[in-house]
Parts: sequence; C-alpha cells; structure tokens
Amino acid sequence: MKKEYNLSQIDEIAKAILAASKHKIIAFHGEMGVGKTTLIKVLAKQLGVNELTSSPTFSIVNEYHAPNAILYHFDCYRIENEEEAYDIGIEDYLYSDAWCFIEWPERIENLLPEEITKVTINKINEKLRSVHLKN
Repeated sequence: MKKEYNLSQIDEIAKAILAASKHKIIAFHGEMGVGKTTLIKVLAKQLGVNELTSSPTFSIVNEYHAPNAILYHFDCYRIENEEEAYDIGIEDYLYSDAWCFIEWPERIENLLPEEITKVTINKINEKLRSVHLKN
C-alpha cells in the first residue's frame, strides 16, 4: 500500500493501515518530526483506546487498553543497544499477541520477529506525507 495524505486525512490513513496490516507488530520508519507519533495516536483511537496517548520517549514503552485489545507503543530512539531492549522485557511484549507499534525499530531490528508490518512515512512538504506499508 502506498498513499499520500495530509493531516485532515489521517483518520482514513489509519483505517487503511489497520485494514492492510497482516500483523499486530507494526514498525514505523521515518525521520524525526515526520508524524509517526501522530499517526500512532490515531491508530490507537481507531482500535478503541480512549485514554490520552503520548510518545513514550523517556519511558520507552506505554501500555494502552482498548475494549478488545492491548496496545504497546514503543519509542526506541533512546535505546543504545539490544541489551537495553532485553532489560525492558521486549520479547515479552513482542510475543504477547498484543498490538505493538514501534517507532525507531532500526534500533532493535535484530530482536524483531520476521513477520511484522513495516510502515514508512516520508515528508513531501510541510502539509503532505506519503505512507508505504509492507507486510
């Protein structure tokens, strides 16, 4: 799936990502400030999360509850090495059958299961983004 969108279309993009994803583990790639966290907030809302969502930059992982699902939102930007990921119990999260949305997945790439969905967001201009989903 490849699509372009602006902020007013982000709900539609989130629905398309959830419909196209074959896996509950979704790795989000994109440069700093491209809108990964913003998109993940909308995805969480689409899944039924009613609580306030935010970037887990300092905590590394936030847990959210939806009516029929648990969602873990990871921000791996501050992870220095794979040992730190092991220390937070990354494997328990990844193999929990919960939704796992991972920002900066390249920091833990060797720890990720083979079967994940990759979402890459690119900035076209200040208002327009492109998203590419690969299962």
